[in-house]
Amino acid sequence: MQSRPLPAARPGLVLSILLVICGWDEATCSPGEGRRIWQQPKLDPVAKEQAFLHDTFPSEFLWGSGTSAFQTEGAWLQEGKGPSVWDHFTHAHAGAAATASVASDSYNRWQEDIGALEYLGVRSYFFSLSWPRLFPDGNAGSQPNAAAVEHYRRLIERLLEKGIEPVVTLHHWDLPQVLQEQYGGWKNSSLVDLFDEYAAFCFHAFGSRVRFWLTLHNPYVVAVQGYGTGVHAPGETAGSPGSLMVAHNMIRAHAKAWHTYNSHFRSAQKGKVSIVLGSHWVEPQRGKATGANVELCQQSMEAVLGWFASPIFGDGDYPVSLKVKYGALLPTFTPEEKLWVQKTADFFALSFGPNSLRLGQDLVHYGQTVSPDLRRILGWINVEYGNPRVLVAEAGWFSEASVGREDTVAIYLMKSFINQVLQAIRFDGVKVFGYSAWSLVDGFEWNYAYTVRRGLFYVDFSNPNRTRTPKTSAQYYRRVVRDNGFPSDEASGPVTGHFPCDFHWGITDSAVQVKFFPFSPQFTDPLLYSWNLTGDGSLRPVPGVKLHTRPAQCTDYLAIRDHLRLFASTGASHYRFALNWSLILPHGDRSNVNTEALRYYRCVLTELQKLDLDAVVTLYYPTRRAPHLGMPGPLYDSGGWLNYSTVEAFQEYAALCYQELGPWVRYWITINEPNRLVDIYSGDKQMHGAAHNLLLAHAKAWRLYERDHSSQHSALVSLALHADWAEPANPFLESHTAAAQRFLLFELGRFLDPLLETREKQSKGGYPQEMKAYLEERARVSGLSESPLPTFTETEKAELRGAMSFIALNHYTTHLVSPYFHTSATSQQKSPDHGCMILSDPSWPSSGLGQTLVPWGLRKILNWVSRRYGRALPVIITASGIDDQSPVEDKLRQHYLKSYLQEALKAHKLDGVNLKGFYVWKLQDRHVPQFGLFTSTQHQSKAKASVAVYREIIARNGFPNEATVQTCRLRGLHESCAVCAWMFRNKALLVFGACLLITAVMLAALVFFVTVTKRHRGRRRRRRRRVPVCLCPYLSQ
Repeated sequence: MQSRPLPAARPGLVLSILLVICGWDEATCSPGEGRRIWQQPKLDPVAKEQAFLHDTFPSEFLWGSGTSAFQTEGAWLQEGKGPSVWDHFTHAHAGAAATASVASDSYNRWQEDIGALEYLGVRSYFFSLSWPRLFPDGNAGSQPNAAAVEHYRRLIERLLEKGIEPVVTLHHWDLPQVLQEQYGGWKNSSLVDLFDEYAAFCFHAFGSRVRFWLTLHNPYVVAVQGYGTGVHAPGETAGSPGSLMVAHNMIRAHAKAWHTYNSHFRSAQKGKVSIVLGSHWVEPQRGKATGANVELCQQSMEAVLGWFASPIFGDGDYPVSLKVKYGALLPTFTPEEKLWVQKTADFFALSFGPNSLRLGQDLVHYGQTVSPDLRRILGWINVEYGNPRVLVAEAGWFSEASVGREDTVAIYLMKSFINQVLQAIRFDGVKVFGYSAWSLVDGFEWNYAYTVRRGLFYVDFSNPNRTRTPKTSAQYYRRVVRDNGFPSDEASGPVTGHFPCDFHWGITDSAVQVKFFPFSPQFTDPLLYSWNLTGDGSLRPVPGVKLHTRPAQCTDYLAIRDHLRLFASTGASHYRFALNWSLILPHGDRSNVNTEALRYYRCVLTELQKLDLDAVVTLYYPTRRAPHLGMPGPLYDSGGWLNYSTVEAFQEYAALCYQELGPWVRYWITINEPNRLVDIYSGDKQMHGAAHNLLLAHAKAWRLYERDHSSQHSALVSLALHADWAEPANPFLESHTAAAQRFLLFELGRFLDPLLETREKQSKGGYPQEMKAYLEERARVSGLSESPLPTFTETEKAELRGAMSFIALNHYTTHLVSPYFHTSATSQQKSPDHGCMILSDPSWPSSGLGQTLVPWGLRKILNWVSRRYGRALPVIITASGIDDQSPVEDKLRQHYLKSYLQEALKAHKLDGVNLKGFYVWKLQDRHVPQFGLFTSTQHQSKAKASVAVYREIIARNGFPNEATVQTCRLRGLHESCAVCAWMFRNKALLVFGACLLITAVMLAALVFFVTVTKRHRGRRRRRRRRVPVCLCPYLSQ
């Protein structure tokens, strides 16, 4: 076939066309517009535009999957195929064990591949033609391999019969070895014409049945790793000069093939031609989009994607940053070539996967980070290259070969990538018209050979039949394709309604810090002071005079007043705080009782009572920060919760607290999160032993209150468990469902089953039967003589049974749970006692500390508890919150409160859960902005925006319909009153104002009195002057 030379130079025409192009497409002449992507406001994880999008793709969206010839075809010497550079490279460097000689055997099992496509329900198949199979000598001017031509014709015809669109790549890295040997491969410009001839043959032979052509696949990898570093075939290490020349020739080869199609085939075949370009994505240092950081990010993108995209989709030339970086090493395009290369693609085809992201790591400097954010790169392409139509021709990740068919992580990466594409379409206006999940079947993964896998279908490479089995990622992708995206779930919508009238609206804190000294010493200092006693103008004590003093009153502790002032302003009705066990009983027994600490706690409780607020008091709040886990030092030193004596010591401590503080407490929590405390113990035996004693300590404290104090004070007693929901990580595997159930039993059932009777009545007063059976089997497999789980005596069972007045749960987030499996990353780690691994969905929004925001998990955990233990006991969420780094406008926490309380309302209203309270963690930050509703005292204790959100929900007692009114009798719950709250916050100002008013009234009265008195006296004097005085007697005539 005749070679088509590049066009001759025409200077006048060049200028004319350039002006037309500039007027026609501003983006073409304004390179660098992609900088706007980093300059946009910081992503808000709870904004609608950033959260996981429940929506569908356009109706004609082209779902697909793909493979490449070398990776999957095998049959490397079958039916006249010639060797490729990759055949030579793998046989020369790795031996027969790591070659693609057979690979997935798709050349012979192509019908099975079509069956896999039908299983997925996709509308397109991305595959590449093998240049050395069609032309073993690499020369398309010679006779083609008839068997190869017939193979690809059969494949294309069968695809079309099945309603599957063939998307054909001409060259996916497998250059004929003969061209490498004769010409030096892509370093030689002769390959431009040779590739053009090969492309023209393919257009002619298959074009009538193919609508979408892709000339080259990710030429960046070929240029850099094939000819620069030598990691890929052909294994040359020519460095930057070699890579730059290869890239230049590949760009010209693509352009020439496009022009060939445009001139000779387009009018008849009506197809479209593009080139697949791969790229990473990079974010600036610490997310700070300064001008310098943005410029560095732009240069990083131009060094990979822009290297090829700028000539083809931009102004026909390389980015300026590459010219500056490489100088004379960078080949140049003539003015005519720029116009000739420019616009030689009918759509933008993107490859986004591990090959490009790995290479991007080498281009990260100055604190930048490579991020697998497909939405951001699509947005960058959109603004950088003038809103082209985009086809995601390759997207996916890899799994270790040991993962097999259960590729759970791949599911969530796929979910994230596809949803990012949907967001780019719906929110950013990117015209994406198709998506190919890579790859269809497991194959030879280039320099990683068979150590990693990327297929949706598992291929058993040890089986001569190369059996294809759908992985769980294939099942997931099938569902996405069937649903055309992620349609919204009706059950996920908001509901309206009220919570019960006696609902606890609470706030939870850890241990209240005890202040032993009152704010003012005026009632504790016995000295009398006099001003200027010695004539020096100072205040000095009067010698020899001492006054009687009184102890400090609760009102003298301004810290209490200020703290409760903040609490009252939220409108909440219940305040949960913890006592400090080690402070009250430093020695662990009653030989040394800190009466001042008890007095301070009593002050807190009495002040709460004055405000008509209820107290929920935690006896023991373990903390890892404390040197002794929050317990008295002597108890810790004697073994802590591994020693039964600590159980008895805790009962003694509880008795003291009930006695001293009981009249003011309506709810007691014996121990906070014992299921988290046991995590610090090493070894299964210690962990289960500590949990055992913690349960017994709670039961003894509960029985003590029931026996000695309940009739007098009628408080309710419980223990609070950390209760995050466990979702099966892989919804298609029963083993994951079982693991999630087992995780919940170890987390909650271990503590609740001995205390509460399950509906199935399986526990029989002890630990869950499933948990016991699992640990016994685990011990047997490990060669142990017995299970590490202790047993309760019959007396202990009786003491435990029913020792709970309400179910208290601390809920924050949801975890994905899978069975623990050993990989290269976990091979040195000991699996936890429940045999589960914790994962996270990257599409879930998360906080600065990494806590994921998953509202529906709250509803699920409430339903799980209600189903297992019935609805007789009320359930209270005794702590729930999220960290938010914003100092005042805490949008993440506002969203958290609204969404989590919505799920709580659904559980109560729709599911019938006996939910009686929700407590926010926590009242105030300690230092920097985190979980607090108020800033720290160093930051003036300012109310954050979430306070108003919480106050409004409390005032409305939920999310009522505007047309409905809830009528509640007067109750113990504190009603929010804006005027009252303002008056409480400004008591000092009001008192001062009242004093001023009284003084003014008294002065006015005094002035009035004086004025009236003076007037009265004046009238009396005037009357005396006007009366006539007769000095002589009246004489009659």
